[in-house]
Amino acid sequence: MNTTDRRIVASWLLLCAGMVFAMVVVGGVTRLTHSGLSIVEWQPLVGTLPPLNETEWQTLFEKYQQTPEFKQVNFDIDLAGFKGIFWWEYFHRLLGRTIGLVFLLPFLWFLLRRRLERRLAWQLGGVFLLGALQGALGWYMVASGLIDNPRVSHFRLTAHLGVALAIFAAELWLALRLLSANAPPTGRLGRPALGLAALVYLMALTGGFVAGLRAGYAYNTFPLMNGHLVPPEILMLDPWWQNFLYNFATVQFVHRGIAWLLILLVPWLWWRARQEPLNAQGRLACNLLLLMLAVQVTLGIVTLVNGVPLVPAAAHQGGAVLLFGTALWTAHALRSAPATRSAPRTANARVPA
Repeated sequence: MNTTDRRIVASWLLLCAGMVFAMVVVGGVTRLTHSGLSIVEWQPLVGTLPPLNETEWQTLFEKYQQTPEFKQVNFDIDLAGFKGIFWWEYFHRLLGRTIGLVFLLPFLWFLLRRRLERRLAWQLGGVFLLGALQGALGWYMVASGLIDNPRVSHFRLTAHLGVALAIFAAELWLALRLLSANAPPTGRLGRPALGLAALVYLMALTGGFVAGLRAGYAYNTFPLMNGHLVPPEILMLDPWWQNFLYNFATVQFVHRGIAWLLILLVPWLWWRARQEPLNAQGRLACNLLLLMLAVQVTLGIVTLVNGVPLVPAAAHQGGAVLLFGTALWTAHALRSAPATRSAPRTANARVPA
């Protein structure tokens, strides 16, 4: 691939990654407004069109009235209220279909025009398959809330989030690699930085557990959890391992614990990176990582102590993606940094006239 092709493909991948970021934010709003169960069928093609008349609206509303959510939670909602929650879920699904087209059509064009290297073509094909899996997983998640319990499975919700972040990471990393012309990894801090990115990903997954279990509505104090450093309810379930899957206290404690770990490790990485002869991009990435962590932690605290209001909570979910992206960018920049410092100029070095 020549330089022009690399830049074009990288720009397209960055656009796709940006759309995935928007998808995660819209998905968070859909969850927070309790709109995710308003569409009770999965129609990848027919469902692209919204209801066009009152008869179609009434048909959809009648289907919603058969769900556990309507019978147990929204039994007093009318057609106007149903429309309010319908549009968030509809827009979420429409955005997903749009992302699929924005990825697939240029991908096929690049293939037909032989603008992709063989390895990259296979990697992009894998990203597309992940996207297809994500669509099916989204419906699998929604279906879990249409049977008995009017809540989706927090396991399926977290898996849905995890695949979205994996797609985002793949697109961003491939774009960064193309823009750096496949420079070989030489930096000493590349692996620690990549480990930090993996830790951010893990924290986001525990955030999915917190959201799915609605554990954020409990222990709305910081830095202590209702006056305790370690809440006494943390191991109340038996066997003990179930606490990490179902216990509000344990799930929130783990999420907080990873955040505290990042609060220690990110400044350490920033300080170590300052000792390396980084280029301007590497220094900018490290600085933004430190800043983004501060923003994300602040959003998390604001969301928690105020009982999970819509705007800070949606911003916190979007912030997780931005923090993850910044961590990946930092890891890529540090991988490409020089492995050793330049030799210092000695006192007897000759200086050209």
